[in-house]
Amino acid sequence: MYTRRRNIYSLSAATPTDRTGHKSALLVMSGTMGNQVAIRTHLTQAPYSVLCDHRAHILISEAGGVSAWTGATTIPVIPANGLYLTLEDILSRVVLSNNIHHCPTKLVSLENTLHGLIIPLDEMRRIVDWAHENGIPVHLDGARVWDAVVATSGRHSLAEHTSMFDSVSLCFSKGLGAPIGSMIVGSKGFIDRARWSIGGGIRQAGVIAAPARVAVDEVFGVDSYGMMGRMRGTHQRVRRIAALWTERGGRVLLPVQTGMVWLHLDAAGIDPSFMREIGGREGVRLSERRLVVHHQISDATIQRLTRVFDVILKKTTPKL
Repeated sequence: MYTRRRNIYSLSAATPTDRTGHKSALLVMSGTMGNQVAIRTHLTQAPYSVLCDHRAHILISEAGGVSAWTGATTIPVIPANGLYLTLEDILSRVVLSNNIHHCPTKLVSLENTLHGLIIPLDEMRRIVDWAHENGIPVHLDGARVWDAVVATSGRHSLAEHTSMFDSVSLCFSKGLGAPIGSMIVGSKGFIDRARWSIGGGIRQAGVIAAPARVAVDEVFGVDSYGMMGRMRGTHQRVRRIAALWTERGGRVLLPVQTGMVWLHLDAAGIDPSFMREIGGREGVRLSERRLVVHHQISDATIQRLTRVFDVILKKTTPKL
């Protein structure tokens, strides 16, 4: 992959590297690719295992890539608080011994945000500091870390969320709205090794980097705190949608912290297929329980969604 083209230089020099506190960056095609390249770069000598949240994207939604590319065992960890991993959760599952019957932990992978939930900065620092003291690198799946930064309302920068990690993947499409692309950031030595990891480089990378740069500047913002972009408005819409649901008697599965609302359909006795059907009638395409909001969701769409809520929570009769 070429690194000297103008758009690539502009994206890597002025966007993620400067703002994340890392020295080098690598443009990749997707968040999955970013995670898999980073993880394979970290894992150099088997046997090894990777600790992650039991809901982590690298475990659930990347087609078994960790085991396929590296042969590593992935150890899922369930957070005791039901929301995010703590150091105590990590300690309950980590393997530090050289017992030949066990697979030693050689990487910890955190995800921020995960299901729209934020890992507090202090907790991430506790985990990273402990891991580094024990010679274990830590990767951050930061596909939606932009949301975590914006949610601090200017108290903490992007670099504060990312610089502590040995590698970070950042997605330009999720939340930001670029058509394609993610980026891995890390030390120069790490990124140099990552280029040799699994292939997938592209020579014509400028057409990917240019809209990614626009997405970062316009949606996250040109500042390091996300206070000058459109994502703040997105979070306001999310809270509005959550309120529309709960005001009608609905419950949410998880706290609403960033760009997602998780609807507790079981508590309301609602079949997900019924919700999709009513959404289709109102011109709103819905998944099952998760509503993901981005900056292009309009007030008109929220009005249509309100009518869907009215129907499925039995406030009105559905249109035929």
